[in-house]
Amino acid sequence: MKSVFLCSTLLAAVFTVAGCNQASSPATVHDDVAKARDSAAEKDAKADQQEAKVDAKADSQASQADEKADQKMAGAAYDTAVTEAEGTHKVALARCESLSGNARSACKDQADAALESAKANAKAEKANHN
Repeated sequence: MKSVFLCSTLLAAVFTVAGCNQASSPATVHDDVAKARDSAAEKDAKADQQEAKVDAKADSQASQADEKADQKMAGAAYDTAVTEAEGTHKVALARCESLSGNARSACKDQADAALESAKANAKAEKANHN
């Protein structure tokens, strides 16, 4: 009895394994291929959407970084222009010391006006870059 049961179980296993190697019907293969294509297309579309989101975010971040860098550069250019104008002002005031009376006063007024003009130009240039 045991040998009959064992033989029938073994025979069933052999037929089951042999059945795995049989080709599927063309209709089944066609359906499986169509499902695989649809699944791949969906995954590709999702990946494309994700890539577009990442690209948009990266572009935005790069734009913000460029803007921030431009603002820093404009600020540094402003600081440099003001420092140079103040240096020029000091030199002009020192030259004014060689004059006396109204000439000295006019020289200082001219140096002060040049300083204010240079500062205004630097401020306007900085505003154009922001």
